[in-house]
Amino acid sequence: MALKVELKPNERIIIGACVVTNTDQRARLLIDGDRIPILREKDILTPETADTPAKLVYLAVQLMYLSPDPVAHHLTYFSLLRDIMSTMPSGWSFIEGINNHILNGDLYHALKEAKKLIGHEETLIADAKSLQADDANIELKSA
Repeated sequence: MALKVELKPNERIIIGACVVTNTDQRARLLIDGDRIPILREKDILTPETADTPAKLVYLAVQLMYLSPDPVAHHLTYFSLLRDIMSTMPSGWSFIEGINNHILNGDLYHALKEAKKLIGHEETLIADAKSLQADDANIELKSA
């Protein structure tokens, strides 16, 4: 069964090892093939945009997903896991899900689970900023 993808004007998509850029009009593609890595522009992270530990994990999984040799990226991935688990142990359930998908060779779903890890990290950061703002307000009131 073919995958139907609708691209916005000038939107990019990765299909296999190719980057396809749409023209200035909407386009609809039917992509047929077995286990071809496909990533829409909104789901692509670059080294410049991977600016948090969870985003770096996503980037490592993304590289595995797009690579003809995913194992080549395992060392980087596992190194990042050690770092993230020391700073965000509450992310373990997401990491476990990512690992299970990687072990089963289902890198697309590992990528989706890594996106959930990013969401969890964003929630933790927002909560920390909120607490920090509350502490600052308390200090101002008591001064």
